[in-house]
Amino acid sequence: MIWEALGSAALGLALALAATRRFPERLPDRRLVLATGPVAAVAGGLISHTVLGPGHSPAIWCVALGFSAALLSLLLRDESAGRRQWRQDALPSAPAPAAASAGFRQQAPGRPSASYGPR
Repeated sequence: MIWEALGSAALGLALALAATRRFPERLPDRRLVLATGPVAAVAGGLISHTVLGPGHSPAIWCVALGFSAALLSLLLRDESAGRRQWRQDALPSAPAPAAASAGFRQQAPGRPSASYGPR
């Protein structure tokens, strides 16, 4: 089992190094990427070792590599930073009426609530 864990960590580190060379501008800090790869691979290897049992080293390493790739892909950002826009609510918020200071917020008459209904 120790060889499976060491092999998984080595595969995760190799994948993290390849990702930092291939996508340096799309990944966060290099230290985070180099730490995420091996840790994710060891976690995936331990989970697959628990499920499959001993004697399935190639399958365990494949699962560890896939697990590491999946978690490293979560660190990727968009290519252009200007493309990301925040979604704005369709209904602008109305100022609270004076009675709201009594403890409960009351809805303005004739205005639908944003918490239900079609959008």
